[in-house]
Amino acid sequence: MEFADKKLDGSRIAAEIRDEVSAEVAILTKRGVIPRLDAVLVGEDPASKVYVGSKAKTLATLGMISETHHLREDASQAELETLIDRLNADSEVDGILVQLPLPGTIDAAEIFGRIDPVRDVDGFHPENVGLLQQGRPRMVPCTPTGIMEMLRREEIEIKGRRAVVVGRSDIVGKPMAMLLLHAHATVTICHSRTRDLAEVTGQAEILIAAVGVRSLIGPEHVADGAVVVDVGMHRVTDLETVERLYPGNEKKLAAFEKRGAVLAGDVDYTRVAPKAGRITPVPGGVGPLTIAMLTANTVKAAKLRRGL
Repeated sequence: MEFADKKLDGSRIAAEIRDEVSAEVAILTKRGVIPRLDAVLVGEDPASKVYVGSKAKTLATLGMISETHHLREDASQAELETLIDRLNADSEVDGILVQLPLPGTIDAAEIFGRIDPVRDVDGFHPENVGLLQQGRPRMVPCTPTGIMEMLRREEIEIKGRRAVVVGRSDIVGKPMAMLLLHAHATVTICHSRTRDLAEVTGQAEILIAAVGVRSLIGPEHVADGAVVVDVGMHRVTDLETVERLYPGNEKKLAAFEKRGAVLAGDVDYTRVAPKAGRITPVPGGVGPLTIAMLTANTVKAAKLRRGL
């Protein structure tokens, strides 16, 4: 079953955001400003290459400029810092993105702290983190911002509702909780040491699963009618697991036969969807929103740098 009546369609909303960004880019271009994003990729991680390529392609379709700087796997901290300094000094660069994960020899916190905070399209610089906490958001991480846009455009009430975020990463969990708090939700953050996870998540009217564990969230974790947002993205390459996660789902089985893998989330979609009020699929839920908000942040950075 597809549960179309319950689906939160991230792909459709991302398309709306891209259309709005494209219109803004057209206006800026007439004023002689073409927003530019420079991405930094360290190493040969296949998924990272795909992500960076997808981001560059999307930016190009919206009339923006994108350039990728590829450093070898054994690049030093100093080499990466030198590149960041050069991009910070380049007046043509509006946004800087350092693709994660970085090799273990690189101090990611130092790198993100070195990026010009106005060009920090990922929203990871300590200055941007602090502004978000104060309720004065400037550059905010793309995934949580995209989720908030989805909730707003789907007219899902946040004010006064109980929200639970499963996961406390700096990339999603913490900023997600802060955005929900600023939208007047009552927010709880769960993590690997939370006792009786189902008892806590079962109280959520809005449940955000961003823990990075495939199919962790089952029906026992979800209240009847809850809004469930699945941030997880896991590649499943075992047919037995696919059949267990998606029993009778011919589309998933056909996709597995064609590609040798399917994507699954942190939520056990097949078992949770009947209980949820609204739910994001994987793929087609949060993923497209993340890239859409990256394009929006790039335009925002271009305007901020010029006082527009």
